[in-house]
Amino acid sequence: MKRSPKKAQDTFAKTYDSAVEQYGEGERAHRTAFSAVKHSFEKVGDHWEPKAKKGPSDAKAAGGRGTKAGTAGGVDANASKEHLMQVAKRLDIPGRSRMTKPQLVEAIQKANKRADRKA
Repeated sequence: MKRSPKKAQDTFAKTYDSAVEQYGEGERAHRTAFSAVKHSFEKVGDHWEPKAKKGPSDAKAAGGRGTKAGTAGGVDANASKEHLMQVAKRLDIPGRSRMTKPQLVEAIQKANKRADRKA
């Protein structure tokens, strides 16, 4: 979050504080705060960037707490394939032109994790 825009940091902080009041310290407060960030921002490399359109970023966010769907780790899996291709290009992901949309999401997730480890 440190390399992300102030608005993303503020969204996380305010939501986290509210979640701590409601649920107490711990994983649930942390997940709630990241969920709020993922509605307006997407993970690109080692930081969060504003999304073109607000809303759930993946099936898990759309389905809520009880859904069995997996999370996309901050990647806007609901974005168009063209958008994902642009993000993959910025992250210099090889083979992106032959990838399906799910493959792009997975490749971007991996690139984001590598960027986080480097940072």
